[in-house]
Parts: sequence; structure tokens; C-alpha cells
Amino acid sequence: MVEYEVTVFTGKLDLASTFDDVYIKLVGSDESPRTQIPRKWIPSLKDTESHLSISCPKSLGKLVLVELQKQNRFFEDSWHPAKVEVKSPEGHTYHFPVYHWITDNEVHYIREGTALTVFEDKCSVDGYSREEEIKKQQKVYCWDVYEEGIPHCLKADGLTSLPYDIRFSFTKYAEITYTATTGLIELELIQIAECKKNFTCIEDISRLSHVHQSVTSDYVQKHWKDDAFFGYQFLNGVNPILIRRCTALPDNFGVTDEMVFSNGQHNLAEEMKKGNIFLCDYKLLDGVQANTINGKQQFLMAPLVLLQKTNDDKLMPIAIQLKQKPAEDNPIFLPTDSEYDWLLAKIFVRSANFNLYELNAHLLRTHLLAEVFAMSVFRNLPMVHPLYKLLIPHTRYTLNINFLARKLLISKNGVFTQFTASGGEGVFTILKKSLSSLTYSSLCIPDDIAERGLKDVPNFHYRDDGLKLWDIIHRFVKGTLSFYYKTDVEVEQDSELQAWIKDIFQYGFLSLESTGIPQKFTTVDEMVKFVTMVIFTCSAQHSAVNSGQYDFGAWMPNSPTSLQLPPPTKKGIATEKTMLDCFPSVNTTVHGLAVMWLLSKQSSDRVLIGQYPEMRFTEEFPLQKIKEFQEELKKLSADIKARNSSLDLPYIYLDPDVVENSVSCEY
Repeated sequence: MVEYEVTVFTGKLDLASTFDDVYIKLVGSDESPRTQIPRKWIPSLKDTESHLSISCPKSLGKLVLVELQKQNRFFEDSWHPAKVEVKSPEGHTYHFPVYHWITDNEVHYIREGTALTVFEDKCSVDGYSREEEIKKQQKVYCWDVYEEGIPHCLKADGLTSLPYDIRFSFTKYAEITYTATTGLIELELIQIAECKKNFTCIEDISRLSHVHQSVTSDYVQKHWKDDAFFGYQFLNGVNPILIRRCTALPDNFGVTDEMVFSNGQHNLAEEMKKGNIFLCDYKLLDGVQANTINGKQQFLMAPLVLLQKTNDDKLMPIAIQLKQKPAEDNPIFLPTDSEYDWLLAKIFVRSANFNLYELNAHLLRTHLLAEVFAMSVFRNLPMVHPLYKLLIPHTRYTLNINFLARKLLISKNGVFTQFTASGGEGVFTILKKSLSSLTYSSLCIPDDIAERGLKDVPNFHYRDDGLKLWDIIHRFVKGTLSFYYKTDVEVEQDSELQAWIKDIFQYGFLSLESTGIPQKFTTVDEMVKFVTMVIFTCSAQHSAVNSGQYDFGAWMPNSPTSLQLPPPTKKGIATEKTMLDCFPSVNTTVHGLAVMWLLSKQSSDRVLIGQYPEMRFTEEFPLQKIKEFQEELKKLSADIKARNSSLDLPYIYLDPDVVENSVSCEY
């Protein structure tokens, strides 16, 4: 007889233990007896370990999997095993990462931790195959169409129908229930949440954000009128993906030299040639039907903004047109106009920016795409696949969060629908237009920066930090995946990998070839770049467009969710009262603040980029790559903090110390 020493670990989650009977079987070239694991499950404890010895008549050879089975005793219970470790009689220790909820009485097959592609895997065990594992997953993770023309999503009838493995932890659920019901109370705004009056003075607005303030929110309140800060936000605010260098004015933007260079010292042609002119075009908002709030028609413009880089490296707005079609009643506003003409034009731009970035930069380009990436992982890759192991940390909470977003934010009675200018049909109009204009290169920050002509723009911290973070992720991905894919032929021959990218192209990008999204991989480099983009999107890019929402939006005039007056059709009539009447009502404002507060609030159980509490890789090489990845992230974080120490307004949103591994904001 030979003895196998087995340790079974229960996960670091509340309610992870079980009262049920649990059985284990070891499988190699032969099988061990089915053995009951000693009942040591105490629900209040974490990291519960259970030790047992399994006797076998002879060696089982190289172990390839373990079988786990739970049988109900008193009631339907669930169990979350973290991993199984087995020490063989030959002295070898096998690792079996699980990190999976077991809720039924079925046999669950857990592969040994060595990552294997489909062409390497020689495992042949009765009852298990990679194909069967994938088929079972595809029955659990089914595609659904929430709205035609936008990325597909997980099919789920309600919270209780969500797969256990993608649900919030008990801690996360407790927090989100708390914050969802008390966000207005936390901000001390509950008393005026139903007030539909307009603001009558700017001082009343300043009282709304006094409870939770930051260095950035204070700076915003002091500088929101400044042209330099208006320009700065296109680089380092919550929507850094819109601005581009302008080499020729759009035909519908009739700015002249006389308008912007009245002193005759410059002209647009020369300044564009020097690379000093930049354009922000909100054309995706053109034709969007604005919402009705409190029974009043709201207004949402599609502005064009022209900016100039000055000799002291500031980005200054020099012309604003609030509607796309040139007309007499659509004047081009200039810094030389009256104070409130110019300020009101910038406010319309900032409101347009809020609505576009929330739906395009934030919801579509991070949340919805992250869901597609995650769904394709669950549907096409077995747990033993190296890409599954690499990407699963970046799927955490995403499907649960997006389900809640569809239910609580953009649904018929959702907060976004009720209190933003683009709420209702406008949401889906913008999402559809955004997806149809999206390109693969715009999701890859090195390509995006180059295409927008922004490589040498000064004080562009999103670019500087983002490119460094992209390079660090790319080195990690390339180092790890190149260990498993030695040649381009191996990439082409991996049917599971090809199914993963095919699903993403079909269900995420709706088979739109214009996006440039690959439909298959033919080289290692193609695969590495795409996987880098996936990780960057789910972690860094989401942090860049999400984490600063409240910082930049707590002072409502800097980011109005809606506006109640149409844009001025002529100059010289705007006053402070015009501005106040234009601002959203009190209840619209406070609900907008509460949403931004909740969306940008960090969870207590967040997992930062580079952290791997679930160690799914077990080989020495990928574990070494993880250590190198962590060291590079640590150095980048220190460099960013050093840079920020000398800035009047620190840029913190791509510091690895605040970037989460996945799209896991509060909703």
C-alpha cells in the first residue's frame, strides 16, 4: 500500500465552508478510492484546511486531476474550495487550483495546475474532457441581447440566477446594498433629493460637495472657470480619449484667423503646421434626442472645440461651436466674448462631455467590452488553459456589476435614465453610434496616442502613465504566453484560443470588420497585443475613466449631467441668471452627485493590478513572471508618486496602487 497526503483548502470568502459531506478522488494513470474529506467546516472561519491520507494499493502514476463531489445533508448548501494539494509517495507535491463554487451534487473535475493548451493536453480520463467542460460552461454562460446594436451580455433573469462564480462576495453585497440605499445620506443630500427647484445662486451649489472633498475636487471648484483648466481636462480628466491634433479644420467649423488671432501675430495654418492646434469633436452626440426631466425638456449639444498650445505649454480653448451644423443661430464663441457668453459655451461643452464619456469612454469601452471578454473566457477556455489562468483575475465582479448597471442605471427607471440629458433612448443611440465608430487601434493606447497626434503634448499624464503601464502589461503577457506558445503555428492550431477571439468579434463587436478587431490569431505577437489590450481595458483604462468621476464632477458646474435651457443663439445676452437657470435642478444635481460618488468609490475587498490572491499558475516560470510584473508595477507607482509631489494637481488614476485588476466599481 502507498499513502497520499492530501490537504483541501476552503476559500477566503464568507460562507465558503459547507455542512455537506464532501468526497475526493485522485486520478492519474489509475484512480484512488473515493474518500470522504473529514468534516471540519466551520462557517465563521476562513482558510479552513482539512488533512487526510488516502491509501492505494499501488502508485497512481502522474496525477492529472482530482474529483470533488458534495452531497447535501440537511439543506441545499454551497462550498468554495480554494485548492487541493497532494503529496505523493514519491515525494512530489501536486497543486490543484479550484477557486470555484460547488453548489450541486455532481462530480467536479479539477485539473492539476500545470497550464496546458489543447494541442499539449494528453489527459484521457473517463467522464472528463476539455470539450465537455466547455459545453457545460456554455450552458451556464449564455449570450443575450439587451439592446440591438450594442455588445451582447450575459443572459440572466435576476440576481439569484447569476452563476455563483461571478457573483459579489458576501462582503461586497453588504457594502453595495449599504451604499446603494444610503449614498445620498453619505453625501448629506437626502433632505433635498426631491427638490425640483433651480439654483438661485452659486453659493448654494458649493454646499452640495462639502461632505466628501479631495485635492482634485477642491481644485476643480477653485479653477472651473479658468480656460487653462478647461483645456487641461481634455488631457487628464475623465475623458482623455477625445482630443486630437488638428491639421485641417472640419468643413462645419468655420473658425477664421480674425476670430482667434485678432492681433495678427499668428494664423491657424501656421499654428496647425507647428502642431499647436487641437480639436475635440462631440459629433457622436449629434441628433441625440435629449431627455425630459421633471416634466421639462433638457438640452444636449454636440460641440466642436478648438484649442491652442501656448508658449508656456498650456492648452487653451480658442473657439467653441455648440452645434454641428453652421448657422446664424449657431455662433462660434470666443474667449474675447462677454464673460457669461464664453462661460456658458464651456458649460455646454462640459455637459456634453459628461454624457459622452459616461456612455462611450466608461460604459461601452470598459464595462461592456470587459463583459464580452469575460463571457468569452468562460464559454471557450477550460480552467487548465494558460489564457484562462491569465485572464480570470481581470473578470472579477464584472458580470455582476454590469447586470446591476443594466437594472439600476440605464433601465427604464434607472438613475441615469431619470437624471441625465442623454437618459432614455439617447443612451442607446449614443452606445450604438459609439460602437459603430470604435476601432481596435483606439483601444490600444500606443496606437491611439499616435493616431491622435499626441505623442509630444506636454503635461499629458494619462498618456505618460498609460503608456508605461501598457508596456509593463505587454512584457508580462508576452513573457507568460510565449512560454506556452513557441511558434505562430501553435497559435493558429489552438482551437480554443481561436474560438475565444471569434466570440469576441461576433458578440462584442457585432462582426463589424470596420472596427479592425481580429477575427482570428495567426501569430504570437497578434495574440499578445490583443490580450494586453484586454487586461489594460479591464484594469488601467477603467481606472482612468472611472476613478476620477466624483473628483471632477462633485462641483456640478464643471460636469452638469443635464442642462435646462437651449444654447444661446446670439451673443451678448447671457448673464449669471442665464447660467443658473441653465444648470440642472437641485434633485437632478444631487442624484447625479450620488451616482458619481458610488461609481468612483473603492470597495474594501478590491484587488489591485498585479495582486493574485488566487494563484492559478503553479509552474515556476509564470510565477517568476508575476514577481517581475509586481516589481515593475511597484517602481511605476513610486515614479508616479514622485512626479505628483511636484504638481499643483496630482494625476493619480493610473498609479498601480489605485488601479483595480478588473472592472469592479460599485455598480
